[in-house]
Amino acid sequence: MAETDLFKWGHFEETVILTCVRWYLRYELSRPRGNNERSRSESRSHDDLSMGAAAPEVEKRSRPYLRPTNDSNRVEETYIKVKGKWKYLYRAVDSKGNTIDFQLTAKRDKEAAKRFLRKAVENSHHCSPRVINADKNPAYRPAVEELKSETTLPESCNLRQCKYLNNVIEQDHRFIKRRVNYGLGFGGFHTAKRTLQGYEAMNMIRKGQIEGAAKGDIEVQVKFFDQLFESAA
Repeated sequence: MAETDLFKWGHFEETVILTCVRWYLRYELSRPRGNNERSRSESRSHDDLSMGAAAPEVEKRSRPYLRPTNDSNRVEETYIKVKGKWKYLYRAVDSKGNTIDFQLTAKRDKEAAKRFLRKAVENSHHCSPRVINADKNPAYRPAVEELKSETTLPESCNLRQCKYLNNVIEQDHRFIKRRVNYGLGFGGFHTAKRTLQGYEAMNMIRKGQIEGAAKGDIEVQVKFFDQLFESAA
């Protein structure tokens, strides 16, 4: 997406917009509340910008800079409320807590698990899994078996379904869930999907998964974010 298209309807300079987007995706900031029409209009404009355009672009543009993850996977789904109904955010991290991939789905069944595992395996920064640690969700085993029969997963890949092995990913859920809660929920599935792309990308940057931007090095992380959009810090 060209920069001119991304910020075509922006009312502020690009650097100001990007700073606001970065803050919204990185920190626990709520959307504006208000009863008057102007406040509601400003809130919708904020959503349209960060969720509709910039958030997915952060995830897309940061992918090529991600460090490789290891072959020990932790996979689990967490609940996300969209328009008053529960949806499912499938997430996978490696044994060191590095994010492998994520996917928002409407259902929690074998087909959803299979789609997510395929997406994670085909991720360019992720190696073929040696072991997949999952909870007791019965959908994972048939999904893994079908992916093995399709040669998407190697036959040697071991599925271990044990709840306590997933403590790493359960801790990692917190970064995403806090931002969802402060953001006052989602009004639609596609809005949720786009915004979560931004949350997850910022989480990967925060954890130091970007080449040359170590965990805790906020200054370098900010510069990296700006460079994604060819913007001066």
